[in-house]
Amino acid sequence: MNKRIFVTGAAGFIGFHLASFLQARGDTVLGIDNFNSYYNPELKFTRAKKLKNHGISILEADICEGEKLREIVEEFAPTHFVHLAAQAGVRYSLTHPGAYLKANIDGFLQVLEACRLSTGLKLIYASSSSVYGLNTKAPFSIHDNTDRQASLYGVTKKTNELMAQTYHHLYGIPVTGLRFFTVYGPWGRPDMAYYSFTKAILEGQPIEIYNDGKMMRDFTYIDDIVNGIAAAIDLGAKCELFNLGNNQPMQLMDLVSYLEMYLKKKAITKFLPMQAGDVLSTYADIDYSFEKLNFKPTTSLKEGIGKFVDWYRSEIG
Repeated sequence: MNKRIFVTGAAGFIGFHLASFLQARGDTVLGIDNFNSYYNPELKFTRAKKLKNHGISILEADICEGEKLREIVEEFAPTHFVHLAAQAGVRYSLTHPGAYLKANIDGFLQVLEACRLSTGLKLIYASSSSVYGLNTKAPFSIHDNTDRQASLYGVTKKTNELMAQTYHHLYGIPVTGLRFFTVYGPWGRPDMAYYSFTKAILEGQPIEIYNDGKMMRDFTYIDDIVNGIAAAIDLGAKCELFNLGNNQPMQLMDLVSYLEMYLKKKAITKFLPMQAGDVLSTYADIDYSFEKLNFKPTTSLKEGIGKFVDWYRSEIG
């Protein structure tokens, strides 16, 4: 049965890929985005234009404007609400904490209220691996305690999970939270390391590498993430949390090596100390995601970076 799916942050990196996938499989998709300037909004407008060319409408709207959000939801009458809009980035939260409270907490409250007022609407929302904070046990399991946060961004995502579970308890809203692990790929966010490193290497500029490169990340390719989100939509659980990660953490210097290989150019490296808010490693336990969602990432970092570089050369130059 075809679904009617409402997507916030649809002109963002993950939202763009998800909307394309859902529409291609036969679902009806409507998206919103506020096209903010956290990174160059031209990239978001380009994504939105490509979606429009494939018959997917993206309205300019802010999730914090609750009345307008509810009006759009009421008119579209979706079966599923996929909430991806958020103020992203750990480091930005050190200098702009207010942006995180507004978008990630106040905005999420408006999302929950829109769902509360729409009978039977299922909510699937983006959480983050950042909720694991200062945890050191690996791999990270959804059953782990997540009370020790490392950044305000992680605090807001942990708060989202608590808010969603509370609204489920109070009002019976079906809620599914997805903890994303370092998502990368074509049409990605320019503030992410793999993207900014690519730009710097091609321009002959130094790349900044924290903690002397002794960092590990569970890099997860965008197509694998989209498959996981789609499976969560189809599951329609009452109240769940899932890790969506590659289950194969890699050294940051491996990322640099793959970029050098595909770009055929050596990186100029500038090593810096560990930055506040960062964590040494992320590593997703995906056993439960496999059991419930049949989530099986298939794209290695080497393969995924190759696809990203191909896209970058063709679209960005």
